[in-house]
Amino acid sequence: MLEIDSAASFAIARAKNRNLAEVGPDELLLGCLQAISQFGIAQLGTLLLDLEELGIDWLQYPEKGGAKVAYSAAAVALFDQAARIAKADGAGAVGLDHLLAAFSGETSGLMSRLKRSHGITSANWRAAVAQLRSAQGPRTNSEAKESPARTIHSRDYLTPEEAAEALSIHVQTLRGYVRSGKLPALRLAGERAIRIRRKDLGKVLEPLVPQT
Repeated sequence: MLEIDSAASFAIARAKNRNLAEVGPDELLLGCLQAISQFGIAQLGTLLLDLEELGIDWLQYPEKGGAKVAYSAAAVALFDQAARIAKADGAGAVGLDHLLAAFSGETSGLMSRLKRSHGITSANWRAAVAQLRSAQGPRTNSEAKESPARTIHSRDYLTPEEAAEALSIHVQTLRGYVRSGKLPALRLAGERAIRIRRKDLGKVLEPLVPQT
């Protein structure tokens, strides 16, 4: 499966380099393109995108540390859309291909400019992402059919990924709830890893009040 962590690292690094407080859709898309690129060229089907033309120094690798940045609401919405695409795809986890596919409906920012300059439509963008999947090889049975929610239903303490799966949201959305204090979390003694109590998951849900 295409890894999504490298794309997030590139996106965060770009936001830091530009002194942005948040990672927006443009940074996220550029992070995805950099993650799939070779020698500064990102290829999606027949579409070739030169990272240098997009203002990316493809020789620079993200450095760890520095000021923390959050994801904007628009970026979180893209992660959530990617999670829905992954669920429809029968995947147990969100892949980079799902996140790229989530950009197909974007009508503003960098994606809008790419659509105009390269004649990209929603359909041929998704088709190009599907070809990227094919180039990476088929999913294994565990990737295609196994879902963490099927094996963790009886556990009281969940990893962020498992908690996100239980709520049907992306893990970055869940981590945002933890950072903002909306969702309580516990840290393992002497470790960086956190756990979320299953009984606390309902704290990020609120009643839907019908509009009159």
